[in-house]
Amino acid sequence: MAVDTFQAIQAAGRHVPPPARTAASTLLLAGATGALGNELFNRLAGAQRYARLLLLAKEPITDGLRGVASLQVPALPIAQWPLCAADVALVSFDPPRLFHDRERALWTPAPTDLPELARWLKACGVRTIAVVQPHAQGRMPDALKHGLAGLDEHAVVALGFERVLLVRSAQKPTAQRFANPAERLAAWMLSIFRFMVPSSEQPVRASKVAEFVERALQVAPPGVHVASPEIVWRATQGSLDEVVDGWLGGTTR
Repeated sequence: MAVDTFQAIQAAGRHVPPPARTAASTLLLAGATGALGNELFNRLAGAQRYARLLLLAKEPITDGLRGVASLQVPALPIAQWPLCAADVALVSFDPPRLFHDRERALWTPAPTDLPELARWLKACGVRTIAVVQPHAQGRMPDALKHGLAGLDEHAVVALGFERVLLVRSAQKPTAQRFANPAERLAAWMLSIFRFMVPSSEQPVRASKVAEFVERALQVAPPGVHVASPEIVWRATQGSLDEVVDGWLGGTTR
């Protein structure tokens, strides 16, 4: 029998004293769905570094974990949502898994929602925004791995957050359906190119990405920080803290 994430963390929390909380006491998580969003939630809620963790939801949710609350948003454009109060925001775009009841009730942003969502978060008092942006492995130009990719990310930076963290992580190819054997053969031939993708651009486990984001939120100085897929991958190969600190300190690229 599967154990619900909230119940598991709540049970663990009864036996482990909570660590010291950060000065930024409220973290808002938009997109606590899918394998990645669920790991981000598990990591941040389990660590209890924030006095309050808000989950954006589109349906009522019974909150069963101390320090975690849901914020139900109306079925309206983001610009028309009522404001809340938060210090840090984390945005993930992993779609919900429909067989998870909790995930069906949560609100998940689409990548095109990012500029409008960021404006709403800024109006809510958010000073730090972290965006975990998955992309197809091996298909991102080098210039975009280390800099801003597109007008949407430029719009986020232009809003004037104290800290902007953009974490780029390669995603696994989605399962494909084929109408006939010819399409299946063509897809198989194209899949050969996957073996030509460098190891540093291969997908990283969701739990490791969540660990990377948690550490970055702890130690990132003011400014805009873009983590390339290679940086995220490298952090899984040795000392994660050392790689993250080197990246944020400008000694690792």
